[in-house]
Amino acid sequence: MNVVVLGASNKPDRYSYMAVMLLREKGHTPYPVHPHIQEIEGIPVHPSLPVVPEGIHTITVYLSPQNQCSVEADMLKSGARRVIFNPGAENPDLAERLAKAGIAVENACTLVLLKTGQF
Repeated sequence: MNVVVLGASNKPDRYSYMAVMLLREKGHTPYPVHPHIQEIEGIPVHPSLPVVPEGIHTITVYLSPQNQCSVEADMLKSGARRVIFNPGAENPDLAERLAKAGIAVENACTLVLLKTGQF
């Protein structure tokens, strides 16, 4: 499954870094997105959502709600089937707009979902 990690970090203590690593470990294809990072452990990082090269199944969000404004339109146009808002990234207004666009929305922890087989 192709999974965008929006707000990916190259710092091992960050949950978004852990998500990239665990997605890869569990057999998914992670597509980290961050405008200022080139790679994470050999995985290319994309500067924005529209340049991710593969079809997107899931977007997992690690951006605070105030930092989501600049990517909202890209999320709506992404073709993703699902968006996961991780703890601290919950955004009810954006979640409602995504749902109206036919995109499934979850407020959940990607790491927990992966570790418990619920992803």
